[in-house]
Amino acid sequence: MVSRTIPVEAFDLVIFGGTGDLARRKILPSLFHRFCAGQMPEGARIIGAARTEQDAATYREFIGAALHEFADAQGVKKADYDTFLAQIDYVHVDALGTEGWDELAGKLGRGVIQAFYFSVGPSLFEALAERMHKYGLAGELTRIVVEKPFGHDLASAKALNKALSLHFDESQIYRIDHYLGKETVQNLMAVRFGNMLFEPLWNSQYIDHIQITVAETVGVGGRGEYYDRAGAMRDMVQNHLMQLLCLIAMEPPAKFEPDSVRDEKLKVIRALEPVAPEEMVRGQYAGGEGLASYAEDAGNAKSRTESFIAMKAHISNWRWAGTPFYLRTGKRLKNRASEIAVVFKDTPHSIFGDEAGRHRNILTIRLQPNEGIELGVTIKEPGPGGMRLIDVPLDMSFADALGSDNIDVADAYERLIMDVIRGNQTLFMRDDEVEAAWAWTDPIIEGWQERGDRPLPYDSGSAGPTDALMLMHQDGRRWREIRK
Repeated sequence: MVSRTIPVEAFDLVIFGGTGDLARRKILPSLFHRFCAGQMPEGARIIGAARTEQDAATYREFIGAALHEFADAQGVKKADYDTFLAQIDYVHVDALGTEGWDELAGKLGRGVIQAFYFSVGPSLFEALAERMHKYGLAGELTRIVVEKPFGHDLASAKALNKALSLHFDESQIYRIDHYLGKETVQNLMAVRFGNMLFEPLWNSQYIDHIQITVAETVGVGGRGEYYDRAGAMRDMVQNHLMQLLCLIAMEPPAKFEPDSVRDEKLKVIRALEPVAPEEMVRGQYAGGEGLASYAEDAGNAKSRTESFIAMKAHISNWRWAGTPFYLRTGKRLKNRASEIAVVFKDTPHSIFGDEAGRHRNILTIRLQPNEGIELGVTIKEPGPGGMRLIDVPLDMSFADALGSDNIDVADAYERLIMDVIRGNQTLFMRDDEVEAAWAWTDPIIEGWQERGDRPLPYDSGSAGPTDALMLMHQDGRRWREIRK
């Protein structure tokens, strides 16, 4: 593998919640991959911090087991494991008390970047920020990374923003959304703003509608208690789908730099119109064939929380007036797939007659599982017998086009963590952006709660409630098939 990455400066990275599932499955394997790519300097240190009482040697054994389970270690030598694990330390810290904080402060280097990953529940964010300030860990070189959910509604998001701002400047706060670290998401900006082919057509004059789909085959599983308080709207639409919507709809920023990009995303959120009840469908997966229902997974037989939501959104500005954005996400659907489909309008006049059928160009950006970009074009069907038209894809799968053996394609967490170290906030949400998203989301949730709406049941392994299909059919459109 040829690495095209640039090493970063020496740094200390503290992972609060260092024994948790996120650290074990994502954060530490991502750091290991960056180490193997030659991107972590010798002076870099990783310090796990959690309430579990153990020494550094025991923690290294824990991390070593996690790397063997979750890291892509093909061709990695034992010496590389040993060198990486030697850079890891551990401190027992009480997030709500005083224990361990002096020891943690004593372990940190001076004059190097100090990043603190809050891999814990949001209820601990404020306490961690206060103690970091109290024990001298909130300096000019400090950066904090906070995971979603960033608030439960607008009021809690504002309170959390205010609490963090007491001890950190906005330039030091990195609100992470792993969807924005995906290679395809960033390529979306490259396709839009780096090619003259697309940007002149990127408006309501040429685009009929846009579909954004994030489909999962799994249920809520062990997250039932959290998910039943959140639901698909808070867990997925308010952040992941909102960010994808912003990137697909925003105006070209003056420069590819953090505030220029985030300014344009904020304009999109503020231009979103309220969603009417008839333009939204909520669903909840049912059980059967050995699978538990949502109510069973959540442990709440009377739950009215949605595991599926589909809606039609409108952006009130000159570029997108009249072009609807259809959003859908759900659990226990037929396939795991995340994609953005830009559906262009029909040609104004077909010279081939009605028998040629209806053909449209569709630009599809696949986020998972097979990242890539596909453009559907119309051609003549080969062979004699007249002019028969068919649609064929111009398909660029990153693994095939770029060659997985010839380029270092980083995982989303790998890229985002390194961006934190570099001080690049382009792919992270700003405080006003988060609050604007909640300001749009809250009235939608309050509306269905006031009406007492119940989510519609749908079969596990299906495409969701049948009413979601009607959401498109009533407009003379149809959802793209959820496929792998």
